[in-house]
Amino acid sequence: MIAILAPALLMLAAGFPAQAAATARRSATAVHGAAGFEQLAQAAKRARDENRDDAAIDSYRQALKLKPEWDEGLWYLGTLLYEKENYFEACTVLRGFLARNQENAYGWALLGLSEFETREYTRALDRLQQSMVLGLGDNGKMTSSVSYVTAILLTRSEKFDESMALLFTRVASGENASPLVEPLGLAALRLPFLPAEIPADRREMVHMAGAGALAVEAQHYEDADKLFNELEAKYPDQPGVHFLIGAYLLRTRPDDGIKELKREIEISPSHVPARIRLAEEYIKRQDVNQGKSFAQEALKLEPKNGLAHMVLGEGLVAKGDSAAGILELEIAQDSLPDEARLRWDLFRAYTAAQRPEDAAREKGEIERLSKQDAAH
Repeated sequence: MIAILAPALLMLAAGFPAQAAATARRSATAVHGAAGFEQLAQAAKRARDENRDDAAIDSYRQALKLKPEWDEGLWYLGTLLYEKENYFEACTVLRGFLARNQENAYGWALLGLSEFETREYTRALDRLQQSMVLGLGDNGKMTSSVSYVTAILLTRSEKFDESMALLFTRVASGENASPLVEPLGLAALRLPFLPAEIPADRREMVHMAGAGALAVEAQHYEDADKLFNELEAKYPDQPGVHFLIGAYLLRTRPDDGIKELKREIEISPSHVPARIRLAEEYIKRQDVNQGKSFAQEALKLEPKNGLAHMVLGEGLVAKGDSAAGILELEIAQDSLPDEARLRWDLFRAYTAAQRPEDAAREKGEIERLSKQDAAH
């Protein structure tokens, strides 16, 4: 992981605003006396410029004892500590920096990467997502590193679809896909591991799944068919394999896709996503009763699953039970507030139910999401 992340940090080291640094030094000079602080600050900068990292770290530490709120010093000390793999101290220093610089995307990114290294995974994911919300600008290397670690942590948190979407965004940006194969395979098979945690007897399976997912995304369907046929032949009873293949086949051979998804449920009786996909497919075929049944099974297993509520709502509306369908769609909003498909479902359902104010509200949400997508 260090080899992936380090190049981005080399770019960060020159990123602290000069004006802020000058202001910090003047403030420290006024309060603590020019000689001691200025000498240490200059020594730290000189050592950093000459790549004498240990000396720079020592000078920054001493200067920060005189001026604990010196933001430039906190920033450079944090980056140097990260590069020296002193992640625990880097976390402490960067938290101090962010206490007064909460809009600094790079600070959140570097803290998240540091917490990832200290295995504070929940915190790390929150920090990294915050950095992405704030925006990392045109720093492609940092964006790549943050996206990668965010994606693998999303998989570990069982947010598989979000992980795959983020990884495919990196592929679409022109990034080398090779390091993304295993992360994609884990997300596609819905295995909540980090790449480094893949059991030895599953690594080939994960790699094949990731390569197949990449082939599908690139619309190389012959390659995908070959990879998935080989995957199924080698790992016919492994959880996740038939779901991945079934979800793919729903696009090209829906009847075979249904068989694969049902086989997944036989292997993994509590598999909710397979039931949701089956519910969607049956409702699409206007076999609403069958679709409703699978959606209800999914909700028995995961009562708060937003997708299951949405699909059940769609089925109920299609069957003519608008009141019950709208209720399910409204429940789905709690976990899917930015799902455009759900907003369209509600807009159509409210319109049909002659609820113009509610329909107008959903129209406004659709426009908001459209603008949001355009901005990205």
